[in-house]
Amino acid sequence: MNLHEYQGKELLTRFGVAVQRGKVATTVDEAVAAYEALKSETGTEFAVVKAQIHAGGRGKGGGVKLAKNLDELKQFSGNILGMMLKTPQTPGGLEGPGKLVSKVLIAEDSYAPDFNACKEYYVSILMDREKKRNVIVYSTEGGMNIEEVAEQTPHLVHKEYIDPLVGIQGFEARKVAYNLGLEGKAVKEMTQFITNLYNAFVQSDASLFEVNPCLKTADDRIIAVDCKVSLDDNALYRHADLAAMRDTTEEDPTEVEAKSYGLNFVNLDGNVGCMVNGAGLAMATMDIIKLSGGSPANFLDVGGTADAARVEQAFRIILRDPNVKAILINIFGGIVRCDRVAQGIVDAYKNMGNIQVPIIVRLQGTNAELAKKLIDESGLEVHSAIQLQEAADLVRKMIV
Repeated sequence: MNLHEYQGKELLTRFGVAVQRGKVATTVDEAVAAYEALKSETGTEFAVVKAQIHAGGRGKGGGVKLAKNLDELKQFSGNILGMMLKTPQTPGGLEGPGKLVSKVLIAEDSYAPDFNACKEYYVSILMDREKKRNVIVYSTEGGMNIEEVAEQTPHLVHKEYIDPLVGIQGFEARKVAYNLGLEGKAVKEMTQFITNLYNAFVQSDASLFEVNPCLKTADDRIIAVDCKVSLDDNALYRHADLAAMRDTTEEDPTEVEAKSYGLNFVNLDGNVGCMVNGAGLAMATMDIIKLSGGSPANFLDVGGTADAARVEQAFRIILRDPNVKAILINIFGGIVRCDRVAQGIVDAYKNMGNIQVPIIVRLQGTNAELAKKLIDESGLEVHSAIQLQEAADLVRKMIV
């Protein structure tokens, strides 16, 4: 689950991480009120208007503006609120429809009073699954695309691996500060910043923290000017307050609907719909579709306790995609009963009327014989398969 920038900063603040001060607004009037409040706190008329969407590269799309006075703040807030912001990370990239901006963050100008005395860094924390450790990735090249930095100047990207059982140690946090070339007060500030950031990452069950830029101010303070926070969905049951921050308007509507039915669904851009039980089998099914010459239109795991109603909803969601030319249903009946899945397929087929998309069904395991009988006696035009390769061959035949 992704958080907006203002939500991510709120989370970091709870753990003592210094952040750029700001207030969120949904209207120009609220933006003006936030600006006046910040002005009284900071003593400067400069403020930054930042679009709040779940995508990076907002500045390049016109979603981040520096207002030097109240008139500019009104103008920028009015322009950004309600705009369809296009960035390299919004759906379809710069050629896509973009994302609707419904909130802006009115933030302090953290570079005042001396822009030239400030320095930007890059800091992120994530899990390295291969090493089974958390890793702090950091660089002196803040404010830039870290992928480009890693490709063009890999020596400027550093990594500090942290044993999750021990937690971050003082010498590890100080190493980050020294590798960034900091001195004096800035070393102490960065050490504390990294320590608090790591603790926030672990205790919030996050999958990614990215602070870019992480700023050293003119007076050697270290603050998060921008942040991206992704939380582990599987741990949200432990964090009701964080789960409440979910903004479903920023997510794929189909994926949100699927989640409400207890389905694990991810939209893709292929031409063969998939309905599978179990993530591992789903990945294998997607692979076999690619090898057969097709392309998966989705990842859909109905789970181990799927009943007929849930299968019907899954069926409806897949068929809503106009790009789907065939559907492959691949169920292994270990926990889930094949006859339940078969009944869901039959019910969905009958309830939805005339379905033009060919359906290939492979059911193996618990009550597979009963499932096959249900489908065979339903009168539906469904193609059955026993082996996975046989199902893939049918897919190839249907999409040609």
